[in-house]
Amino acid sequence: MSSEKSSPIKYFLSGGFGGVCTVIAGHPLDTIKVRLQTMPKPAPGMPPLFTGTLDCAKKTISKEGVTGLYKGMGAPIAGVAPIFAMSFFGFGVGKRILQYGRGEDVSLTPLELFYAGAFSGIFTTTIMAPGERIKCLLQIQGGVTEAKYSGPVDVVKQLYREGGMRSIYKGTCATLLRDVPASGMYFMTYEWLQKTLAPEPGQQDNLGLLRTIFAGGMAGICNWLVAIPADVLKSRLQTAPEGTYPNGLRDVLAKLRREEGLSALYRGCTPVMLRAFPANAACFLGFEAAIKFLNFVAPNL
Repeated sequence: MSSEKSSPIKYFLSGGFGGVCTVIAGHPLDTIKVRLQTMPKPAPGMPPLFTGTLDCAKKTISKEGVTGLYKGMGAPIAGVAPIFAMSFFGFGVGKRILQYGRGEDVSLTPLELFYAGAFSGIFTTTIMAPGERIKCLLQIQGGVTEAKYSGPVDVVKQLYREGGMRSIYKGTCATLLRDVPASGMYFMTYEWLQKTLAPEPGQQDNLGLLRTIFAGGMAGICNWLVAIPADVLKSRLQTAPEGTYPNGLRDVLAKLRREEGLSALYRGCTPVMLRAFPANAACFLGFEAAIKFLNFVAPNL
């Protein structure tokens, strides 16, 4: 694996490129996920706004065209390079910390890889939280709510006017609660599968590309299996009108449990899982390609 002994700087640069690949491949299903997670509870005797993933996709395309599935992509595209760059950089730094005094060639255990990945989740939250807030607010309008914002910049302006920086960073704790354990699972799964499926020394590696696709896709699935409950709470908190949940996540969870049951914590699971494999396979393909390029043009970086 070309990334195994690469520096944190190369992780930073390559992670940014991998992140762009992720957004392009996965944003439509992310839009469907957010709309399913945030749709209002139907009135007694009335059908839900969306009956499932396919219904949400059909209604979105019918009402808004295919471009409706790409709503809110400006925010993640603008922020995804630094977000993924910081995530991969954090993982690279986490690995170096755990290898300190043992040499760069030492293999980390799956649990140590989890710790390094969890460490990366802390790195990304300060950038991720406001970006997620902007993205979610744009994704639900026209489908779940009426149009209120003209774009990412308008969201920032209105949020700042309504509640200052505190409003823009609403959901930061929820984002941290989601990303720390999920990032640990993400990187641990990828590294462990790459190592487990790698050929024996001296054998020809004929499945390098397929191995990266499989390991990256499964890393995405394992990441979201851990992240979905916290992501549902985060999406509801970040898209709710000011004052809806005065006690934050506790109020979101209490209302969800009371009105819909804990099974609602996995609402939007289908589009998440459909998106997770191709989006994260694209991410790690981009990441590994960028690492190889950097190792070739700047071997001492």
